[in-house]
Amino acid sequence: MTYKVALVSLGCPKNLVDAEVMLGHLPPERYQIITEEAKADIIIVNTCSFIREAKEESIQTILEVADYKEKGRCRLLAVTGCLPQRYREELAAELPEVDLFMGTGDAPRIAALLDEALAGKGGQLAAVGLPDFLYDHSTPRVKSSPHYSAYVKIAEGCANHCSYCIIPQLRGTLRSRSIDSVEEEVRRLVAQGVKEINLIAQDVTAFGAERNDGGNLVALLRRLVRIDGVHWLRLLYAYPDGIDDELIDLIAGEEKICNYLDIPLQHIDDAILSRMNRRVGEAETRELIERIRRRIPDVTLRTSFIVGFPGESEAQFEKLLAFVREGHFERVGVFRYSREEGTPAATLPDQIGERVKKSRYSKLMKAQARVSFRKNRALVGRIEPVLVEGYSEETDLLLQGRSIRQAPDVDGLVYITAGNANVGDIVPLRITDSSEYDLIGEICEDD
Repeated sequence: MTYKVALVSLGCPKNLVDAEVMLGHLPPERYQIITEEAKADIIIVNTCSFIREAKEESIQTILEVADYKEKGRCRLLAVTGCLPQRYREELAAELPEVDLFMGTGDAPRIAALLDEALAGKGGQLAAVGLPDFLYDHSTPRVKSSPHYSAYVKIAEGCANHCSYCIIPQLRGTLRSRSIDSVEEEVRRLVAQGVKEINLIAQDVTAFGAERNDGGNLVALLRRLVRIDGVHWLRLLYAYPDGIDDELIDLIAGEEKICNYLDIPLQHIDDAILSRMNRRVGEAETRELIERIRRRIPDVTLRTSFIVGFPGESEAQFEKLLAFVREGHFERVGVFRYSREEGTPAATLPDQIGERVKKSRYSKLMKAQARVSFRKNRALVGRIEPVLVEGYSEETDLLLQGRSIRQAPDVDGLVYITAGNANVGDIVPLRITDSSEYDLIGEICEDD
């Protein structure tokens, strides 16, 4: 019998890669992958549980798709990833609608587990093992992102142990792939027409640290830039103390590596950073930003901050707010601190109320919006390389895409008001206007 399978992936791009690997392990002669949950025999929800909002979204999604067991043709609902890895026993009791639970390291077993669940007598099956799986170039994977772009996970887990973070418990400690493995996967993706390679990990700058074979991020990038057909190499999630001069100079000197760095800082106050168990303080952060901008003048910097961390005083928040207003970053993501059980920060005194967190979140976002608008306005008149992604969701009269300054999903878009191009083309585009987060421009037909 052939089963129709629909998969819903929540959370970050790392989760998306996990979902693609799960689908890759389903024998195509027995499982047909579709996108409509209403028509699926099997629905898989790949969950996130990094913070409270992610857990709530995961639970809500599970409950929504569970309706298809009554209203649709679904006969099996599987919940995978971070949520069951963290809450296996609680979920089994609270979600009787779910037939199968799988953890973050169980993707290779999915076909066998689905067989077991389908052959069962209605009872739940919980198969949550150790979070020790690491895919490589030989791992089957069904790519679900657009044909011109792909995420490549170069490492799994994390060894930083920030006091607020649950990731090491969900994903295990740092495990890096070999350079040969990453290179082979990128070569295969490029052969399929991929132009943009987004290298992801919890911390890309830690790549290779535990292998003791001489391989590191710089060595990996030197290999990847030699691959014909790679147009954009983008680094996502670079821990600040891993960004050394060698990496900065390589980014500055290699045209294929996007002048773009996502550097999660989380705060700027030294006392807060110390309680977060972060290794880089204000002085080092300021020196790093100055060094990056001096060596890569046209760089786009993204960061993230946490507001409402336990004990964050009004003065400490105002210091962070003033730092954002200084305009160091083109992009900023802001998170309200989420008190996660099992983390050291959850036991800290002076927890901040939700009302204060929301107020601080709003102030920081508004401050960065003004910075982003000013930086986007400075781009008007420039010619930028833009990756065309298709017609705008707002109107089919406009094409849209992303400039080299915009990572997929998290940054803004470019709206193309003149010129023709195919989806997946990288074209020169003259910026004619901008908003807080988006750019507007015309394709330069003669260039």
